[in-house]
Amino acid sequence: MKPAREHATNNSQTYFVTSNTWERRALFRTETWARLFFKTLLAKRGEAYFLHEFVLMPDHFHLLITPLTSLEKAIQLVKGGFSFRAKKDLGSNMEIWHRGFSDHRVRDAEDYDKHLHYIHLNPVKKHLCESPAEYQYSSAYPGWKLDPIPQWLKPEIGGVANGTAEAVPFQSSGTKV
Repeated sequence: MKPAREHATNNSQTYFVTSNTWERRALFRTETWARLFFKTLLAKRGEAYFLHEFVLMPDHFHLLITPLTSLEKAIQLVKGGFSFRAKKDLGSNMEIWHRGFSDHRVRDAEDYDKHLHYIHLNPVKKHLCESPAEYQYSSAYPGWKLDPIPQWLKPEIGGVANGTAEAVPFQSSGTKV
């Protein structure tokens, strides 16, 4: 029997989220689509969610995100917002997303670190690059500045929480997304 899904409301929890494109189509191999996805993802950052880590693969994405609203609403803003923009800006009428998304509530710093590494290594495992820092559609790529890791998830070194980050958009090829 499948356990009931915990309703994710504004509870200051961080989640690892995955969503696939419809029929796993490789829509994000096209830079125009990838850039539009990032514009959409960054548009509600700080307002609806904090974005800690991400990777955009050709046919899916993974996020480490802390919703400031419900998790469902935050992901609807990403996926629905992108679908709206693709229709408006790219003239697309195709189905973009597989229905729903999967999520995992991050339990502690070790769990966060495990999912961070999964995100960073995903393009390497799929042979899209040799090292995480080479894949421009990942938070491992130099230039992405993300929201700080939630204080309760920062590993303590000598009794002091470690890690900081700035929140500014990514630059690719000298242009801002």
